[in-house]
Amino acid sequence: MAPPNQVYPVIWNDESSVDTLHGRVLLIDQTRLPNEYAVVDIHRYEDMAWAIETMIVRGAPAIGVAAAYGMYLGAREIKTTDRSEFLTQLEQVARRLRATRPTAVNLFWAIDRMLKTAQRTLGSVEHLKATLLEMAKTINADDLRTCQQIGDYGLAALPSNPEQLRILTHCNAGALATAGYGTALGVVRSAWNAGRLERVFADETRPRLQGAKLTAWECVQEGIPVTVITDNMAAHCMQQGMIDVVVVGADRIAANGDTANKIGTYSLALVARAHHIPFFVAAPLSTIDFEISNGSQIPIEERHPGEIYKVGETLLCPAGADFYNPAFDVTPADLITGIITEYGVVAPVNLKDQLAAESGVLDRKISFLEDA
Repeated sequence: MAPPNQVYPVIWNDESSVDTLHGRVLLIDQTRLPNEYAVVDIHRYEDMAWAIETMIVRGAPAIGVAAAYGMYLGAREIKTTDRSEFLTQLEQVARRLRATRPTAVNLFWAIDRMLKTAQRTLGSVEHLKATLLEMAKTINADDLRTCQQIGDYGLAALPSNPEQLRILTHCNAGALATAGYGTALGVVRSAWNAGRLERVFADETRPRLQGAKLTAWECVQEGIPVTVITDNMAAHCMQQGMIDVVVVGADRIAANGDTANKIGTYSLALVARAHHIPFFVAAPLSTIDFEISNGSQIPIEERHPGEIYKVGETLLCPAGADFYNPAFDVTPADLITGIITEYGVVAPVNLKDQLAAESGVLDRKISFLEDA
């Protein structure tokens, strides 16, 4: 199957059914990229949970969108017509989806929004199901619009010199990690469209190689110049004057601006500081967790050691070795130049107070959840 011109990793499809309530979710299978472009059909919420766990769909915003559709699929499978029993079973669906990935806060945000939608919607169970599908579509569309806004605000925040920038990014915070366009790669795309990008440098991002496989793939699809480097080459490239700015994504941001992102981001921020290179985090407001005060409270997912000791079926390490495989690390706020959101760029220190002061942004987030 040939890849499309524009990448959307999570799509609701009801073309095969007269009744849209019997549609399906189409996921780009990101575990097969870049060698094979394939789409997975998801009809059941358990299959969606499996797709999130196995990283067929990955990236905090995309996981949130997928989880929203997963909540609807779970609702569709509930057979009762009793409202109270329906809500009880829907909470069980939510519990299963929450257990898939512990670090990405967008997952929990989307699930909670879907639950509140069901709890506050009056009418029959069938009406609740239809309303949940519409809310999942809204979350999907909102994230795409948010990424485009992040790209525009990020473009304005980039250094004015040189005119043609060399941007380094880590992991994949592109269209594949969102509803489309991307957060960190959204900034890259906006810079490319504005004629301000010379080249992207993509860390390969051990151990799953999302930078080499996914970020590079996205750039190649759109003709954006991209150079893949190993993670331990970043400091050398900065020392040689090859990097002008670093832009990464985020899976969860604490109220003080501490940011959890793919493992290796913290060390990248340290070497950027040592070389006086701006270091930006691009993420939607839904990635900021105002319930936790600092990064030490962010749960860090530890994944299977097989991601380290083998590539495909090829073993890399001797039997008897031990392994440690945290999927994320936390970058302290004082290493971050700015956090790029759909509402603008803010300094990470005292993030909660700044967003509360910025035209009531924090109030809008709270009301956004409460009104769902």
